Amino acid sequence: MSSIFRLDASIRREGSVTRAVADTLESTILEELGASTEVIRRDVATTPLDGSVWGTAAFAGYTPEDARSEEQQAALAVSAGLADELVAADALIFAVPMYNFGVSQHFKTWFDIVGTDSRFAPGSTILAGRPAFLVTARGGGYGEGTPRAGWDHATGWMRRVLADVWGLDLDVIETELTLAEVTPAMAELRDLAREQLAESHEAARHSARSVTIKLSPAA
Repeated sequence: MSSIFRLDASIRREGSVTRAVADTLESTILEELGASTEVIRRDVATTPLDGSVWGTAAFAGYTPEDARSEEQQAALAVSAGLADELVAADALIFAVPMYNFGVSQHFKTWFDIVGTDSRFAPGSTILAGRPAFLVTARGGGYGEGTPRAGWDHATGWMRRVLADVWGLDLDVIETELTLAEVTPAMAELRDLAREQLAESHEAARHSARSVTIKLSPAA
């Protein structure tokens, strides 16, 4: 039986582009692999992690085990539980929008806490080569030649930590102009925004089918 880890970081339950494209990814994988595939879910936006856990767990790593406080032990238990979810997965989906030109605070907190688990210490290869998807979305346009080219300080960082630090076989699906439908000043961009969203869903379906070949028992 295959298992998928899915993390959502959008603060929106309805109308979220990252959630919708991740749904397409997930449903396509499940259609290809069958209902027996397990989905491990972690929603860091609707159920945010306590940011203080990171510091407590980080310092606990430098404290002899028999000298750790109850608070440190609890923080390390949280970190271990989050790490267990990743280690158990055959494929991973990260649905994380850009907020205020940077990384979602909920995703960053989750990543920092996971990093305090000894299995994710610098140089770890525990997830190396596993197929993964980063589904991200931006409200405006940030490509070369646009007024805000270079203002996206989220996607590059997420690529770096997921692909270069953790060694995941990462496929990135990006959607821009997601605020066009509700922003009068972006009205002329609405057709382009719809095209981009449709392309993202199609990319999700295509990429998901490619990954299922790797996960299939016959592969």
